[in-house]
Amino acid sequence: MTGRNTRRTLGILGGLGPLASAHFYKMVTERTKADSDAENLNIIISSRADTPDRTEYIMGKSDVSPVPALIKSAAMLMRAGADVIAIPCNTSHAFFDEIAASVCIPVISMIDETADYISRRGFHKTGIMGTDGTLASGIYKKALEKRGIEYVCPAPETQKLIMSIIYDYVKAGRAGAEELFRRAADEMLSLGCDSLILGCTELPLAAYKSDLFINTLEVLAYKSITYCGGTPCGFDDAFMKAYQDEIH
Repeated sequence: MTGRNTRRTLGILGGLGPLASAHFYKMVTERTKADSDAENLNIIISSRADTPDRTEYIMGKSDVSPVPALIKSAAMLMRAGADVIAIPCNTSHAFFDEIAASVCIPVISMIDETADYISRRGFHKTGIMGTDGTLASGIYKKALEKRGIEYVCPAPETQKLIMSIIYDYVKAGRAGAEELFRRAADEMLSLGCDSLILGCTELPLAAYKSDLFINTLEVLAYKSITYCGGTPCGFDDAFMKAYQDEIH
């Protein structure tokens, strides 16, 4: 176990939405090997729930940019003592360059780390599930193309279903998302995908368990834990095998 004096403090730029942020904090805490409270990571959370909607802005349905609020949260985390920032929101990574340039501490790219993980797992054709904003921004397409990984985007009707899962069910705290998710995932897998990116941090909250699903929150949690000097635990064997070259 890494000593406390060598630990980095993790800043979570959250509230995008709040339930996904809470789930991420819980995941990081549960999956950091610790025999006492003091051996957990030091974590600072900004949960600015009134950040303007990222998808609405990207899709031109709102002229209120979320960038100033995102930058303000990042700066607050840095001032509060964070050594590195994690953003548990896929769509917000459309503004990653602006956020990263606004602070002088590292910001983990969940998009690049997820694409790297897919490459490590040896998947060749992945489906991208996410918000309209995430798909329109092309952030996953660019990261996957850079690594030579084929990708599939949802058909329009499937995408409508995915958006309903995210906004009408998970974000709204409404039950019933699981069956809708199964329908959307089955439709994507029928297109020949060997994996599916759960490219919205709300989607894992509706998903059933499958080795074919790439949980972007898990990837971000693993990289956050290791970057901050913690020892990851509780990840399944297939996940840990992908990072075996990093494990000593």
